[in-house]
Amino acid sequence: MRSLPEADPGTPDIRTPFRYLLWNALRQKTALSIGIGFATLWWLGQALVPAVLGKGVDAVTAKDTRALLIWSAVMLGLGLLQAFAGIMRHRFAVYNWLAAAYRTVQLTTRHATRLGATLPKRLSTGEVISVGNSDIAHIGSSMDILLRGTGSVVAIVTVTIYLISTSLPLGLLVLFGVPLMAIAVGPLLKPLHKRQKAHRDLQGELSTRSADIVSGLRVLRGIGGEQVFSGRYQEESQRVRHAGVRVAGIESLLEGAQILLPGVLIAVVTGIGASFALGGQITAGQLVAFYGYAVFLIGPMRTLTEAADKLTKGHVAARRVVRILSMEPEVDGGTGASDGGVLRDSYSGVTLQPGTMTALAAPTPEQAIEVADRLGRYVPGDVTFGGVDLAELPIPEVRERILVADNAARLFSGRLRDELDVRGNATIDEVRHALRTACAEDIVDALPDGLDTVVAESGREFSGGQQQRLRLARALVADPEVLVLVEPTSAVDAHSEARIAERLAKARAGKTTLICTTSPLVLDRTEHVVYLEDGRVHAEGPHRELLATSSAYSATVTRGED
Repeated sequence: MRSLPEADPGTPDIRTPFRYLLWNALRQKTALSIGIGFATLWWLGQALVPAVLGKGVDAVTAKDTRALLIWSAVMLGLGLLQAFAGIMRHRFAVYNWLAAAYRTVQLTTRHATRLGATLPKRLSTGEVISVGNSDIAHIGSSMDILLRGTGSVVAIVTVTIYLISTSLPLGLLVLFGVPLMAIAVGPLLKPLHKRQKAHRDLQGELSTRSADIVSGLRVLRGIGGEQVFSGRYQEESQRVRHAGVRVAGIESLLEGAQILLPGVLIAVVTGIGASFALGGQITAGQLVAFYGYAVFLIGPMRTLTEAADKLTKGHVAARRVVRILSMEPEVDGGTGASDGGVLRDSYSGVTLQPGTMTALAAPTPEQAIEVADRLGRYVPGDVTFGGVDLAELPIPEVRERILVADNAARLFSGRLRDELDVRGNATIDEVRHALRTACAEDIVDALPDGLDTVVAESGREFSGGQQQRLRLARALVADPEVLVLVEPTSAVDAHSEARIAERLAKARAGKTTLICTTSPLVLDRTEHVVYLEDGRVHAEGPHRELLATSSAYSATVTRGED
């Protein structure tokens, strides 16, 4: 059996949810076929037991010891067959479940990486979380049930053939009774499908709400908004609960149908069989076999209704997965190449000369962020890098050479050193130098295990200013060809800001750097300042010169200092 996950999950068929599920099945058709084979043997082993038991009863009635021993040996063989086939069926069921689930995780993770900044714009956090929490399980279950579901169909056909060959009326009763029971539960599947979709959508929204509350808890406490948001969460939670109850209502009807309908069939088959036995049309052993089959049919019938339920849930889950996989990134790369050089945004006129530290000031932060996003190829734009259109370069190369570090970036859980050195190729001295530049040495010194301390999710043990300094250190450790920093000192005190500005100028000397800021302490230590108005370059030059010549620039960077 192959190991999981596969190295290459392949290219999925995402035209429809059904085609995605079918593609998954075809990707693991060997394991599915073998698993279906073992499941069929497992069901057949059970299906033959009533017939063999009936033969044994007839042997006892006829006082045929030899026949009794033969049928006893056959019964033992069926037991061993069931044990072996059951073990192997379960192994392949688990494998197929995991294969489909892992493949879906690989595909969605790979595509999420490709989407980059596009994903959070199109989908909420909760919707993405729900794929990993529940949808992959349902897709795995839709593959798993194919084994037992197919085997149960074979078992029902085998039992029907036996019954027809033994008693045509009873055989026909089973032959038509089983499809009628399957048809009877059909009307429940459509509302189940609809309610499950509504329930999952609400779960996704609730996950988004909880993520927002947790990430903004400190702010909510500061403004006294905990109770308001707690109330909203409770309301949404109740909607999710009610939706879950509605789903459970349909599922309970399905569960009841799984017992009631086969039970009716058992009663009818047993009653008619008993009358045939009394009339001498069938033997006592055959009556025992008929009763055994009537009871046995509960299993495969429940499996068929379970298959309908799991395939429905798998279809709902596949729809969400297909929605994610169908998204296209707002920007894509080409196959060109650039030797680097001047980085220029044609729309705004912002130009970064190689090896210089440039500052970008604007009346509103949004204007500077728009330029940073275009320079980093996070949104479409007419940007050239060394005279080559940035859109012609492969996205991985753009990300490698141009790093945009803003305050929306997160600290991930794990060892702090690994968090700072995300590429894993920096020396300890380089990491410590970056920490010193970002004035973050005191943060590490205060930790119990220093750089080996495990950081909690989103770095929640650190204050806003500490997180900002650690994010700056992480960007410096990466040491990209072009570094774009968006408000890197907005959450630190003036003393630390002055030290960071001075050290940053030295650390990035000779390297292309853009700092989006309106802090005079930082602006005064850059080589060149560009001032935007209405998204375009309005003035540029040294900080002190612009203070003397541009009233708009002076008003922007000295705001609140009168």
